Amino acid sequence: MSETQPNQNTPKLFPHQTPTPSSGSEDQQKDEGMTKLPNGVILDKDGKPCRLCTSAASWRNLTKQAKTQTAATSTATAAKPAAADSTPRPRDDCPPDVEALGRSTWTFLHSLTASYPAKASQEQQGEMRTFLKIFSRLYPCWVCADDFRTWMAEPSGRNEPRLAGRSDFGTWMCEAHNEVNRKLGKKEFDCRFWEERWRTGWKDGRCD
Repeated sequence: MSETQPNQNTPKLFPHQTPTPSSGSEDQQKDEGMTKLPNGVILDKDGKPCRLCTSAASWRNLTKQAKTQTAATSTATAAKPAAADSTPRPRDDCPPDVEALGRSTWTFLHSLTASYPAKASQEQQGEMRTFLKIFSRLYPCWVCADDFRTWMAEPSGRNEPRLAGRSDFGTWMCEAHNEVNRKLGKKEFDCRFWEERWRTGWKDGRCD
């Protein structure tokens, strides 16, 4: 995931293999009143579509499909072909999709590293370690949360949070973000400049 351009196909905080529409059982899909879910729709753990795990475009296709099927059932006639999707701009007063949630989350996480102490005490390190564990379990997109935990728990230990101070923590967070960029085929950010991007502002004065 880039910092400003979300990916429409696999828009997750820490993407891994996306469950396909067939990942839900036939009974689950019948419960939703449809035989096949649109591409990109991710099911929650209860087998129902997860709005916070799905892009706005895929969610619109889901609701469009449900409305079409409802209309077809009520009229007992074949539904007319749906008009081409004009991809309306998302509204600011609607629930966030997985892309909006991810963008806001990266802003928060990088800002968190920017405000971290230059040299953290043992207590501060413990608090941040606890936060990251809780965050990776309570993040609203469950597939993203699972992927974050898996990434941090890499057997070699190379992805464990580095919390001794701001410099290490900021670089670690940048590497976590770049892991997403690699998975999505996005350009990676040069972590040497994370502090200019998220804390001090660029030296050319563009942020002043």
